[in-house]
Amino acid sequence: MARKGMRRREFLGLGVAATAGTAVLGRGLTILAGEGPPPSQKLGVAVIGSRGMGGYSFDQSLRERLVAFAEIEDKRIAETMKLFKERAKDAPEPKVYTDYRKLLDECHKDLDVVLSGTPDHQHAPASIRAIQLGKHAFAQKPMAHNIRECYVLAQAAREKKVCTQMGNQGYCGEGIRRLVEFVWAGAIGNVTETHTILGRNFGGSGGRPASKPVPEGLHWDEWLGPAPVREYHDGLHPFSWRSWRQFGTGTIGDMACHHLACVFWSLKIGTLKKYTIECLNTTSGSDEQYPKDNVICWELPEREGQPPCKVFAYDHGGLKPPAMREVEEKYNRKFGEASLFVGDKGMMGHEPYIITEERRKEFQPPEKTLPRAHGGPIEDLYWCIRNGGAPASNFIDAAGPLTAWVLSAHLAMFAGKGVKLEWDVEKMECTNHPESNRFVKREYRKGWEV
Repeated sequence: MARKGMRRREFLGLGVAATAGTAVLGRGLTILAGEGPPPSQKLGVAVIGSRGMGGYSFDQSLRERLVAFAEIEDKRIAETMKLFKERAKDAPEPKVYTDYRKLLDECHKDLDVVLSGTPDHQHAPASIRAIQLGKHAFAQKPMAHNIRECYVLAQAAREKKVCTQMGNQGYCGEGIRRLVEFVWAGAIGNVTETHTILGRNFGGSGGRPASKPVPEGLHWDEWLGPAPVREYHDGLHPFSWRSWRQFGTGTIGDMACHHLACVFWSLKIGTLKKYTIECLNTTSGSDEQYPKDNVICWELPEREGQPPCKVFAYDHGGLKPPAMREVEEKYNRKFGEASLFVGDKGMMGHEPYIITEERRKEFQPPEKTLPRAHGGPIEDLYWCIRNGGAPASNFIDAAGPLTAWVLSAHLAMFAGKGVKLEWDVEKMECTNHPESNRFVKREYRKGWEV
């Protein structure tokens, strides 16, 4: 049963040879057949990563029936069990694992949904295994570590007809929907450029720090997962892995699924077959770590009635462009982690808020026409499992196309400043700079493949 008022999403149908089969992104809204368990029947839930960003998954698992969880550190396991006993006193204790592959092997018959809150390099390996078992899946943003994984996950979700959701919370909110409705209604006319500050500066220079003994209680092999074997060193667990190319996705991967989602949706970027990407500024970087201080520009051709447009993303506020600084000075509008939309009839912040008072007074806000989510990402996922329809940031129609577009920025960073790359969405390749295509996918350690 589809959600009331549900419309087809504005994303392109894509077909590429991502693996031996064909992987597909965004061929219109995926509506699941039938209905899930009734509200009186709790869903069997597995949590992969229960503390840190995984704390949201754990919290939401207690609304249903937590069957099992996987954690890679003994103290985090103890913390999770303590919280479980305090908050779910009458429920059976969940099974505990350090390897989520074993969890899924042993518990899959008792599961309906798998919630993952791991470092980025584990998102796709965990989600693909859940989906292949016919389980609904949630993954924190970004849903994948590289472009190819986005296609593979979307294809698997389509084939298995499961509900999926990425944890970019804003995609479930009211603000992004109003912004899209404002842009589509012509609030600032034709949008010709956008500027977005991501608000981080992950990355660095040089090789690996000196090796150290693995901290007591940390299950290092399971933490590495699909990445090549290396000895433990500083700067990885539990937070700074975001700077490292084998594990994180840098600033663009960590923050753009939040802050560029409004740009992606409102500008109908998911309908494009081709676009260009260029890195306009970058510093540091190495074979081990991501570059810092990046400024990325996507040039978008005309699409579905919208004119060509340039989309700029800046790692942090120190790179704030003149367009934003001018608005700050002239209109007393401050930009932190925010977006500025520039149109031929005015400008708008991402709230949405039309910046020129004259245009704001003359514009009649449009009616609410887009479907609304049912709470946060996991809450919305649960609702769709029971009632049918597609979660707001599902892998096929929303999260997959968005994340693949976001991660195309890696290719521009690695190509270097001033190299304009031509990207073919359907072929999943850079057509004018083939040496960049080696960054579209990764090699996996045996047993952790996607």
